[in-house]
Amino acid sequence: MMAKIVKGTSFSGVVKYILDPEKQTNLLAADGVRLKNPSSIAQSFEAQRELNPRVSKPVGHISLDFSAQDLAKLSDEVMARIAHDYMNRMGIVNTQYIIGRHHDKEHPHLHIAFNRVDNNGRTISDKNDRIRSEKICKELTAQYGLYFASGKEQVKQHRLKEPDKTKYEIYNILKTVLPQCRSWRELLTRLNREGITVEFKMKSGTNEPQGVKFSKNGYHFNGSKVDQQFSFSKIDFALQQNIHPEQKQEPIIPSPPQKAQPGFTVHDSDSLSSSIGGLFDGLLTPSPAYDPEEEAFRRQMQRKKKRKGIRR
Repeated sequence: MMAKIVKGTSFSGVVKYILDPEKQTNLLAADGVRLKNPSSIAQSFEAQRELNPRVSKPVGHISLDFSAQDLAKLSDEVMARIAHDYMNRMGIVNTQYIIGRHHDKEHPHLHIAFNRVDNNGRTISDKNDRIRSEKICKELTAQYGLYFASGKEQVKQHRLKEPDKTKYEIYNILKTVLPQCRSWRELLTRLNREGITVEFKMKSGTNEPQGVKFSKNGYHFNGSKVDQQFSFSKIDFALQQNIHPEQKQEPIIPSPPQKAQPGFTVHDSDSLSSSIGGLFDGLLTPSPAYDPEEEAFRRQMQRKKKRKGIRR
């Protein structure tokens, strides 16, 4: 659930937008206004604003947007209840309002128009309204068991321009193919089919990778810049988690070892079969079962080494 807050001066404009027949509006609730037609609603708002003419922007307009995954949960009654809960927590009380649900998009959403001049002529505060709104949206999303979208899922990707457009293409592809792969060889092959090439940054003087970069459409992004979950270490861990104990990875035929060069090593489908074996000796062979105690001991030893290293 997300909210967008707008303040303005024209009640007739916001009422006309909310009740636009092309939006297939359901009027979920209203209070303090005459519902004869859009003009009578706007006139009701205008009459009350005169109680406090010092308010330069008396029009409050808030849209509440929900994930398409919640469509089955969001009846008109539930959406009206969420809207009222949101308004109460935001301090939008004792004032005129209308709530309209639109059906012109794939995701459920509604619009609230309210008078920032309340029934007693006092101003409904907008102090820190966006910060308060974000917190309330998260609380209501949890309270009503709604879908929590990640930051990237909330982005309107069809509106992006380069290079962000390509970055999100890479993100979507990685998110789809990574859970299906059990080795770096398999992942690189799948990515190459999607037009993505991969480079690995090696530790100086070794064949041990420590970073990954993805390229598509002439744009290049470090894994962690695509998303934190796509850094080299996190992808490597995810691949290991994808391996079931009863399954074995496909055998890898290593190529003759080559002297490592610092920096990035590039891999695509043409070079994959000849070089990936030498590059990932140890990484692509079957990994032992994960041992929490062994991992804890290893980390403890690393911390001790670091503390020892800073002694003088």
